[in-house]
Amino acid sequence: MNRKILVTAAVLGIIAIGLGAFGAHGLKKILDPEMLVTFETGVRYQMYHALFLLFVGTTPLISDKAKKIIFTLVVIGVLFFSVSIYFLACNGLFSFDSKKIGIITPIGGLLLIGAWGTLLLNLMKRKG
Repeated sequence: MNRKILVTAAVLGIIAIGLGAFGAHGLKKILDPEMLVTFETGVRYQMYHALFLLFVGTTPLISDKAKKIIFTLVVIGVLFFSVSIYFLACNGLFSFDSKKIGIITPIGGLLLIGAWGTLLLNLMKRKG
């Protein structure tokens, strides 16, 4: 499980760096500044959670069961939160109205909060 978590963390990190560079260079001339900031928010949260998964995958402080729960919550949370933000920020670039998927953004945020909450509860239950 730890290897899977670490590989996923690396992939999320690579994608976040690539999208950050794309936003800074490729989208800067296309998106208005407000939407560019929105796009960067998605990148930032994706990178935060890539780093979070690096911690989760390497720490002996939490159980394997908690690691699986955190992993699932983070992966789905990043997909819902960050990916929906990417689409919302770039809405004018698509032939479909990506605002319709905006409903999943807060769900993704709740899943990410749940991952951190799972970490907190698992650490609080730990003795010593």
